[in-house]
Formats: sequence, C-alpha cells, structure tokens
Amino acid sequence: MAESMRRAVRPGEPEVPSVGGADGVWRIGSYEAARQVLQARGHTTQAGFTSEFVPKGRLKHHPILFSDGAAHDEQRRKVGRFFAPRVVAQRYGPLMEDSAERLVAGAAAAGGGLVEELALLYSVDVTRQVVGLTDSPVEGLAGRLVRFFNQPPFDITKPDLGRTRRQWAAAAVNGLGPVARFYLADVRPAIRARRRRPADDVVSHLIEEGYTDVDILVECVTYATAGMVTTREFIAMALWHLLTDDGLRSAYAAADAPARAAVLEELIRLEPVVGHLYRRVREPLTVDDGERRWRLEPGDLVDLNVRQANVDARAVGADPGSLDPGRCPARGVHAAGLAFGDGAHRCPGQPLALMETDVLLTRLLAARPRLLSEPRVEWDDLVAGYCLRGFRIGLGG
Repeated sequence: MAESMRRAVRPGEPEVPSVGGADGVWRIGSYEAARQVLQARGHTTQAGFTSEFVPKGRLKHHPILFSDGAAHDEQRRKVGRFFAPRVVAQRYGPLMEDSAERLVAGAAAAGGGLVEELALLYSVDVTRQVVGLTDSPVEGLAGRLVRFFNQPPFDITKPDLGRTRRQWAAAAVNGLGPVARFYLADVRPAIRARRRRPADDVVSHLIEEGYTDVDILVECVTYATAGMVTTREFIAMALWHLLTDDGLRSAYAAADAPARAAVLEELIRLEPVVGHLYRRVREPLTVDDGERRWRLEPGDLVDLNVRQANVDARAVGADPGSLDPGRCPARGVHAAGLAFGDGAHRCPGQPLALMETDVLLTRLLAARPRLLSEPRVEWDDLVAGYCLRGFRIGLGG
C-alpha cells in the first residue's frame, strides 16, 4: 500500500475506517454505512454545526442547513437554481475571473503574501455575489466573518458541547458581537437595497418567500460558513499540494477544465474540509458495510467520519491515501467521496466551490508562485475541519 499523501491528519484520530458505538454515540468511518445514514430520509435529523443548540423560537423559517423533511426539500428546490452548474459557469464565471485577476495582480505587485488572506477575500467576493451581500466592502465583510469564527473549542458528542461556563460566556461574546456587526454592516443594507430593487440572488429570494430579517441573517451566516470559509481552506490546501508536487502542478496547468476538475475532486476526497458530519437518529435504522450490520436507535448521535470514509478502499479503490485523479471508485461512489455530504443535505454549492477554486488556482499558477513558508495545520470545531495558516508564497520574479 502506498504511503498516504494526506496533509491534514488530526492527532489521535485513526485513519482506518471503522464503525463503533458506545453511550448513545455511533462513530462511523465506513463509506457505505455513512452513506446509508445520510440517505436515510425520515430516520435522522441534522445534528452538526451546533444545530441542536441554535435557538429557533424566533425564526419563522428554519435555516436550510438545519431543517429536515418536506420543508428542507422545498427550500433546496427553490435555491438550487443559484448553484446549478450552467448558472455557475455562465453567471458567476466572469465574476470569478475578474476577482481572481484583480486579487492576484495585487498580490503579485506586492511580491506575494499569505494564501489564507488572498483566498478569504476571493471566496468572500465570489459567494457574496451569489448570496446578495454586495452593499458593503468585501474587506470589511471578510473581517467580520473571521471574527465570528473565533470560538472556544467544543465537542458535539459531549453534553453541553463539553464546554465550561466560562467557555460558553466566551462563545456568546465572540459570536453575538460579530453577528450583530455582520447584520448592521452587511445583511441589513442588502435587505434594504433588495426590498427597493430585487435582484437574482439568495437575499432577494428569501425576501420574496416572506423571510424575516432575523431569518435572513441566520441564512446568511449559514452561507458564509458553507460558501466562504470552507472554500477558502480548500483553495489553500489544493495550492499546497500543487506547489509541493511538480508532476501534479505541471499536469494541472496543462489540463483542460474537465481534467482540472477531476484533480480537484480527488484532492477534496483526500483532504475533505468538513471532516465530520453529525446526525441524530429519530427512527430505528439499520446500516451495514457489506460485512456487518448495526442497529441505531432513536436518540443516538451519529458521528460520520468523512476523513475515514473517504479513504475506505472498498469504496474508493486501492491505495486510498494516494492522490490519483484517474482512480475508479466503486459504483455509486462520488469522485469527491463524502466531502460534500450525501442525501438530502448534500452540499448544493459543489459546482460553485470547485469552479471558483479552479479559476483562482489557474491564475496563481500563471503568476509563477514560489513557496516561502509552508502552512501549519490547525483545526476548527464548527466545521470539524482543518485550517491552514501561515502559508506564504512569492509571486513573479
């Protein structure tokens, strides 16, 4: 078996796919068993992203990330048009190209910079166009999002998230202040502008659907998490692999768009940004990995280990820890594994995330990047995934 090429390896977390349960918590790393949980309509509800701790009493509409059942299906159907591959390419492709060219030119003029800063500004600039948060400067919006995610650690599998009273107090201070500023500086101006003149974006759609300002704020926080922060990390991870693998970089630079997309799907399979997905069992559910079966009971919390599932050789083929864009996964297995989830909550933004990543990477590679300092791998509990920090490159020269 080839040595793993994965860079984001969390200390103490086994890489080998496994399934086990204790004290009402199931930990599933088998691709097949995890997919069965994600596709079990009506048997589970969303438990990730602290969804079970978000007060919903004041919300007229539950956020799309947290809702389940018929209401969720209807929400997904209506917003799906903003993320369809053809729409992404035709409507947002030029926006991506303009933003990437401007930001890379600015970075090149400065001789380079931190990848996490460049990727953040770019991913925020692109996603805010889709959402409709275009009535405030992108730099301020990006800074407010970063401050919001400065949260104390937590563990979804533990009572009260495993936090102390002091940590809960810190979470309130660190979260509520930035959210309030996010609403006043970014969301409220967008709502006011679109009430006067609707546009073809998510905020205008939510207004038309009768969402309150609080509902829209919560949805915008959701899209900020899913569309801006996670894409930022994947851009940095993909560039790290490209700059440290001459063969991969040359092949990517010479490839056409479909072949580059295959490389990115393989990269995010190996390095999924969201490392764990969580579901709460509502109806008895039996899952299997082709060899053994397990029965999950109502009330059980299921921790789906995406990092393990995505290197399950039974699903993705031999040498699952290697980077092979030409690999042939088993029938029905996504090229990206479970990196974008599966079932009712499968991420609708996959075409957007992959295309915007490709647009920025191709322009960065054309600017002759040099690796000045490799990133350090940190971990974020909200998305249960990695963060790359201190990743500095030089451009040009």
